Amino acid sequence: MRTHSLDYIKDKVLEGERISPEEALSLFEADLGLLGFLANEVRKRFHPEGIVTFVIDRNVNYTNICVAGCKFCAFQRKVGSPEGYLLDKEEVLRKVQELVDWGGTTLLMQGGLNPELPIEYYEDLISTIKGRFPQVQIHSFSAPEIVYLSKLERMSIKDVLKRLKKAGLDSLPGGGAEILSSDVRNFLSPGKCTVEQWEEVHRTAHELGMTSTATMMFGHVEKPHHIVEHFERIRRIQDQTGGFTAFIPWTFKKGNTQLDHLEEASVIYYLKVLALSRLYLDNFRNIQSSHVTQTMQVGTVGLHFGANDMGSVMIEENVISSTSYRVNIPKVEDMIDAIRSAGFVPAQRDTYYRILKVFA
Repeated sequence: MRTHSLDYIKDKVLEGERISPEEALSLFEADLGLLGFLANEVRKRFHPEGIVTFVIDRNVNYTNICVAGCKFCAFQRKVGSPEGYLLDKEEVLRKVQELVDWGGTTLLMQGGLNPELPIEYYEDLISTIKGRFPQVQIHSFSAPEIVYLSKLERMSIKDVLKRLKKAGLDSLPGGGAEILSSDVRNFLSPGKCTVEQWEEVHRTAHELGMTSTATMMFGHVEKPHHIVEHFERIRRIQDQTGGFTAFIPWTFKKGNTQLDHLEEASVIYYLKVLALSRLYLDNFRNIQSSHVTQTMQVGTVGLHFGANDMGSVMIEENVISSTSYRVNIPKVEDMIDAIRSAGFVPAQRDTYYRILKVFA
């Protein structure tokens, strides 16, 4: 019966039909080779030209002071901690200048839930950056930051986003999603926004004409049905708004966290989830493979499991590096060589997945 079921699902995928949550759960038990084959076929449907993209960006973590207390995080510091920091505006501007000098296009700013920062801080920071570097796309502030700011200011999520957009915010990252299941979030990050609030932030951003990405941090306490629930939620939002540019799955890394007793996800599990995301998210054009948490070698393997994007050549990364995992940040030429070695055509893109340069 299971074989028949998988054959039926395989035929549905190859014919371009949408799979159900129940069928996705069945695919979790499928052979990795079959999942890779199916995901690669779907990738070719979206990207027949064989181009794999990357972006040059910078991750600026403007503060590590945070009241959320997430169990998986090694980056956060409590209010009053001697290790807590807040970057001053000139330091942020210096970092953006370096990004521009590198030929970068995207500024990703994320920080902790810092109770000492009013909305005016963000408006001033964004408008100053945009005034000095109008060409830089400000892709910043996760849903938990937006929700926390709305609580601090006693404003609606929509009004917060309106003000930040007016100041120059272009788009939102998908950070803070973890797994979009209340069961998982109540354990991992009870101090953060709820599943419904995460959804509200992204729906509202899309309503206001902004794009965003969807992410998933997995490989900790979740079960397959939690991952499928996550897929279903973001697919439903994309059906209704069309505002997501990409899906970015990445795995939990331990070291200095409250979850260090867990086994990290295997490469096989990572590739299986990556492939399933390509099969399930039939309304997402772009799926990103993670060289940051999986190494460049595994990241390029992911290009044969449904991914068409390799993420970023990051000038800076602090959050994952605060665990015991050592992040190897590639140079542009390393990224180009890695994509070519996997049999694809490398191309630099911007925040909106518009291709800027093809390295034929």
